[in-house]
Amino acid sequence: MSQPVTLPKWVDLALAPALNVATAFAISALVVLAIGENPVAALRALVAGSLGSWEGLGFTLYYATNFIFTGLAVALAYRAGLFNIGGEGQAYVAGLGAALVCLHLDFLPAILLIPAGIAGAAAFGAAWALLPAWLQARRGSHIVITTIMFNWLATTLLAYLLVNVLREPQSMQPETRVFVPAAKVPQLHDMAAGLGLKLPATPLNLSFFLALVCAGLVWLLLWRTRLGYEIRTVGISPTAAQYAGISNARIIMIAMALSGALCGGLAVNEIMGVQNRLLLEFTSGYGFVGIAVALMGRAHPVGVVLAALLFGMLYQGGTELAFDQPKITRDMIVVIQGLVVLFAGALEGVFRKPLARLFSPRPAATTT
Repeated sequence: MSQPVTLPKWVDLALAPALNVATAFAISALVVLAIGENPVAALRALVAGSLGSWEGLGFTLYYATNFIFTGLAVALAYRAGLFNIGGEGQAYVAGLGAALVCLHLDFLPAILLIPAGIAGAAAFGAAWALLPAWLQARRGSHIVITTIMFNWLATTLLAYLLVNVLREPQSMQPETRVFVPAAKVPQLHDMAAGLGLKLPATPLNLSFFLALVCAGLVWLLLWRTRLGYEIRTVGISPTAAQYAGISNARIIMIAMALSGALCGGLAVNEIMGVQNRLLLEFTSGYGFVGIAVALMGRAHPVGVVLAALLFGMLYQGGTELAFDQPKITRDMIVVIQGLVVLFAGALEGVFRKPLARLFSPRPAATTT
């Protein structure tokens, strides 16, 4: 059995992920070159499309908001030794919770309705994550299998409710009626207009700042509280945690509930911040991308935020790149994203052994 590779902390958290991303982009450059396009021009277009204008930056941060929430959800569960790949389903059900609040408490003012909608999303997401957590903690079911199954169950449940229960009678679309204006999370360009500033219209809303707050709270929880210590202990060694008097079952359910609540942030950003109604497929695969974000960020909140920004750039910059260079289709952008996921996830250990040899302390010379 191979021994685990130990790296200096800054190498593990910064240099190794940077090398993985650089390798993914280098291979992507070869693919772009093979189809007859200039990889330098393509990279320039990608960066300019994502960061080169206020509009591009707004879309980049909007995408990054979703990835921060789902990446934090995966990272928190991962710290407890759990691989939560049910973010899509948990966000689906969280969207249902937010919608029920916004539809039935629409008499409340915005200052109360928006926090209530956020709380509803978090509660429903946590409840949906608790079910597979309970199955693992009490019945021994594997969390990966159950969260996959619960993704499909959530999709089916939401489709049934939108078609048969929540759909507006006059509409043929499987979606709810539009929420009242008080239920919408303020968008940044609207807020800037109220201050006399003019920004391009983008979906970026205050959910971005909520995501950053959640990242800070996750860091505080994991490294500054007793509960966080217990979560990390169970993740490192369940047997040692049990000998220390920590209930593994309790930690599993708490960590998964918090993970599901974080997935509710995706629903808040999309349902209350952009769509202003509940509709099918609003998650758009963001929950699965959150897995790559958490792995690339080494399950650390700071790393998750940085990885989310990178994927936000890939999503927005890739769209602009497809317009500027038609040979680089949207499918090519998916290939580039896939290479980043591949090297950040499945092949993240490629550079660990060479880096360990490079940065390992040299034995002191002996004198005779």
